Amino acid sequence: MAAQERSSSGTRQPPLVLVVEDEPAIRRIYALMLTGNGFATEEAHNGFQALEKAIAIRPDLILSDIAVPGLDGIELCRRLRADSRTAGIPILAVTGHDDRHYPDRARAAGANHVLIKPFSVETLVVAARVLLDALGAPRDRSIA
Repeated sequence: MAAQERSSSGTRQPPLVLVVEDEPAIRRIYALMLTGNGFATEEAHNGFQALEKAIAIRPDLILSDIAVPGLDGIELCRRLRADSRTAGIPILAVTGHDDRHYPDRARAAGANHVLIKPFSVETLVVAARVLLDALGAPRDRSIA
């Protein structure tokens, strides 16, 4: 997979996904869906924490709910795209709103793809892999 990188020991590391969701149970479900399918995860409970973590850990992909407290998912996308350290990280946004307004706003703010809840494990995993294959590249996760 293009987003994987080699560790100092030469072994492949799984792609790292930053999961941004304010509801602890849902955040854990997303993390389990991903780790069960070959991804590593870090978690954030709001947009401010997600922005800090994205800069610090340089994930391969960000999975973010649009409706998170503080800095919402739309503004998070804008700020990630505006920062040279995070501008190239693929963003997979999630919303429970099936109104076209929310997905369109997320894409306009910089999300690469939007999933409408509910979705299956397969849908999430395929979307993540497609984004990583199309946009992902090995990253230096060191602090810039």
